[in-house]
Amino acid sequence: MYFAQYNFYYSLALLANYSTVPPKEQKQYLKQVKSNQKQMKKWAQHAPMNFQHKYELVEAEMARVLGENETAATYYERAISGASENGYIHEEAIANERVAEFYLSLGREKVAKAYMTDAYYCYINWGATAKIKDLEERHSKLIIRTQTPEITKIDLTKTISSITSKTSKNLDFYTIIKASQTISEEIELNSLLDKLMHILMENAGANKGTLVLNNSGTWEIPIQCLSGDSDSCITHFDDLNKSLPHTVINTVKQTQQTVLINQLETETTFAGDPYLIEHQPKSLLCTPILKQGKFIALLLLENSLATGAFTPDRIKVLQLLMTQAAISIENARLYKNLEEYNYNLEAQVKHRTQALQEKNLDLQQTLLKLQETQTQLIQTEKMSALGQMVGGIAHEINNPITFISSNITHAREYFHELLELVELYKQNSSGSNSAIEEKLEEIDLEFLGDDLEKLFDSMETGSNRISTIILGLRNFSRLDESDMKEVDIHEGLENTLMILQHRLQANSSRPEIAIVKNYGKLPPVNCRASQLNQVFLQILSNAIDALTTSEIGSGLEISITTEVQDAQTARIRIADNGIGMSEIACQRVFEPFFTTKPIGQGTGLGLFISYQIVTQQHRGQLKCISQLGQGTELIIEIPIEG
Repeated sequence: MYFAQYNFYYSLALLANYSTVPPKEQKQYLKQVKSNQKQMKKWAQHAPMNFQHKYELVEAEMARVLGENETAATYYERAISGASENGYIHEEAIANERVAEFYLSLGREKVAKAYMTDAYYCYINWGATAKIKDLEERHSKLIIRTQTPEITKIDLTKTISSITSKTSKNLDFYTIIKASQTISEEIELNSLLDKLMHILMENAGANKGTLVLNNSGTWEIPIQCLSGDSDSCITHFDDLNKSLPHTVINTVKQTQQTVLINQLETETTFAGDPYLIEHQPKSLLCTPILKQGKFIALLLLENSLATGAFTPDRIKVLQLLMTQAAISIENARLYKNLEEYNYNLEAQVKHRTQALQEKNLDLQQTLLKLQETQTQLIQTEKMSALGQMVGGIAHEINNPITFISSNITHAREYFHELLELVELYKQNSSGSNSAIEEKLEEIDLEFLGDDLEKLFDSMETGSNRISTIILGLRNFSRLDESDMKEVDIHEGLENTLMILQHRLQANSSRPEIAIVKNYGKLPPVNCRASQLNQVFLQILSNAIDALTTSEIGSGLEISITTEVQDAQTARIRIADNGIGMSEIACQRVFEPFFTTKPIGQGTGLGLFISYQIVTQQHRGQLKCISQLGQGTELIIEIPIEG
């Protein structure tokens, strides 16, 4: 035990002198303290009631010198509590003194006063007269004493036993200190008031107590307690006028002096008070609670059983306790105000954060909608420009091809008439002409007639093909059909395939791409034809791109299947046997700006806009089914009736 005491005080001494030595010695001090603490921790683990608070006080001091203020404050409180619970009054005094010095160094004088006062009375209870004198000389302003003359004149150079012999036996300083500590340890206002009223009533010998608080000039009753077989306190009052002797209370408010009634029968000053007339207390005490001259509350105590219950010694005890009560009430109020402020601040921060999040979400949604609108406008303009170009080209080509087609018929007729004329001339010519005979042999008139007939047939077939292509281009663009209209889905697919025909043909890098058509019996579908053709073009173009990069070599194929589902929905399935996609890519394929193509080869808008056209414009569905190496299938489902 002696070695443990040496360990404890040696560490405290090193830390107390830490700031006065050079940095090199400071490191040595900390090293020694940490070594001492390892041993102290082992003792604390085996006998915490004897050593835990010692270990925590040294930890607090070490945190203090290292500038870890929050850690220091926590360990100080633990050390004080542990020393108090296990009866180490002298080490409780040391801990209170050290924490008071700690808060004083931080400029928190009010807090330092409470701890220095606790240290002072702990030293009194321990009988450390030299230490008591030391605190009075160095920190007299931090020690809160009673204002009662008899108490202030006590010679603190004597031991506690001599103090208690000089005053009444009822003035038990140990009880006062323990009660004061109980009050000082509570920071929550309602709990503090409950403990405070029970302690004050118990020490004063009252069976009813009322506390009246001064709340910035507004007086309110936060608590009223009754003692008996089962103590009870109330915090809500139906009628305040009937709960208090207002003439007594008003006198204390005005004079800030204690009113004491030890025998109501002989009292004349307050004899007419309705409360006193009704309740007839045997003894009554109403005293102000002051803190540095500030009137913060008043205490009303009653005894309904005995006259003269509030003796001078009990009043002295009350005055001692009310000094600490005033400090604790103010601290609890500050703590409550701080809690309310923090709560309100947190609520405001939460509210503003939520508002900012909502605005941010609105902005994100607005931005997304703007992006979608922008991409749709771009694609619409793109398709509109394409449609106008296609329509314009079709119109310009249509005029000359119509002229050529119609003139082929006339040319054929004129040619046949010329042949007939030549034949007629031959039959009716009476003489022969050698030049004409030679020319007829040279041109082989019979062969010329047969071959020229074939030329006319070929020209007519070509012009008809061009007319068909022009009609397909005009049907694909459908510039005059932007609204809902019943159309042949197969016609739209065929027109799209015709536009993409050049991409389906074989080239140097791959063979021809085969188109497998499995057309079902589809009724006319009510839709926006130009937009739906745009979807077909995008899906088929993507399928061709996938097959172009495929490594299967031969057998490249795109299948188009149409069918009616549930008699209400038209389903168009476009599948390729290309490279396919991963599951993640398949799930994201309809997102804006997402593409599986190399950088610079795709915008990521085609399928996104196609999805918008199918789902929003046609109230249908667009699905993607794909596996790596197994190809990709896009399924379009739209209502037949629109």
